[in-house]
Amino acid sequence: MLKETGRTGLLGYADLHTHTQASDGMQPPAENVRIAFDKGLSAVAITDHDTVSGVAEALEAGRKYGITVVPGVEISTRAEGKEIHVLGYYIDTEQEQFLSRLAAQRDTRAARNEAILARLRELGIDITLEQVLANLGRALKPDESIGRPHIADELVRLGAAADMRDAFDKYLAEGAAAYVSPPRITPEEACEWIIEAGGTPVLAHPGIYGDDELVRGIIARSGLRGIEAHHSDHSPEDAARYTAMAQQYGLLVTGGSDFHGARQGIIFHGDLGSVSVPADVLKQLRDAAGDRR
Repeated sequence: MLKETGRTGLLGYADLHTHTQASDGMQPPAENVRIAFDKGLSAVAITDHDTVSGVAEALEAGRKYGITVVPGVEISTRAEGKEIHVLGYYIDTEQEQFLSRLAAQRDTRAARNEAILARLRELGIDITLEQVLANLGRALKPDESIGRPHIADELVRLGAAADMRDAFDKYLAEGAAAYVSPPRITPEEACEWIIEAGGTPVLAHPGIYGDDELVRGIIARSGLRGIEAHHSDHSPEDAARYTAMAQQYGLLVTGGSDFHGARQGIIFHGDLGSVSVPADVLKQLRDAAGDRR
């Protein structure tokens, strides 16, 4: 893992986990690319939740700034009662079957959002979807969706939480008062979707799940090709442990900041470029996808 060191300090490195306004990030896709350029990165991946709608804009910005943009996605799944995220790299972002599957995922997310808001109202917080959408300051595109950070923003605005972290701790994180997790596909299914779309599946931030036996089980049952060993919420010990696990199972080692932008002046997870990996990982990801074509 390499921490940010300035405009040219990250040359030859890639941040492989960033979000944009297409899901629950704060910046347009082109802005993520500009930030990557300013940080001195050689490459950045756009990995929005259950949508690839921000990829085309990012690719265009990549040509402008001379930055390699990796088309990606982050798919929400569930295994053994835990929400598990699977990253997909170099997928065909125009494959109709894949886009249809992602649309169904967003429908599930929308139903979850409504259930969260209903629980918050039961807790005495006067909050509606219309309020959350109004707080965006822009209209959602058909293939975009809101996420828990958007709801957290409105909770802060209403005074129900002090900041983003407080909103998640009190209401939105797993096990909190308004947490809802609807039925979802399995990590194995997400890997199949990504592979069928020509991409390479990677397990996102395994340290967040707090269950390495579950992680090993997912690896054993699925078509995963990599582990995101380096992540903003991983300790150095986590990174070392998951790097060793990747080596044990013959998987690629990836990493990224999980950048979402700043809300109320606080950057959730990590700043873009604060976690990065050597850009030669991109060739490994492309080769892993190409091996199955």
